[in-house]
Amino acid sequence: MEEKEIKERLLKENQEFRKAFDQHKKLEKKLSQFHTKSHLTEEEKMKEKQIKKNKLLLKDKMYHIMTAYGKSVE
Repeated sequence: MEEKEIKERLLKENQEFRKAFDQHKKLEKKLSQFHTKSHLTEEEKMKEKQIKKNKLLLKDKMYHIMTAYGKSVE
C-alpha cells in the first residue's frame, strides 16, 4: 500500500493520527507567520524553535502510526 493511501485511510479512520495531523498543520501556520517577519526578537526565535521541535515530534508520531498501519495491512 502506498504512503499516500495509508495517510488518507488513517485520516478517516484513526483519531490519534488525525489529531496529530491537525496539530501539525496548525503549527505549520504559526511557523509561517514567523517567516513573514524580516527580524525576530529573541523571544520569537525561542518560540519558533519550540514550534519546530513540536512539529517534528508530531511528524515522527504520524510516521510511526503510518508504519505500524502499513505493516498490519501487509
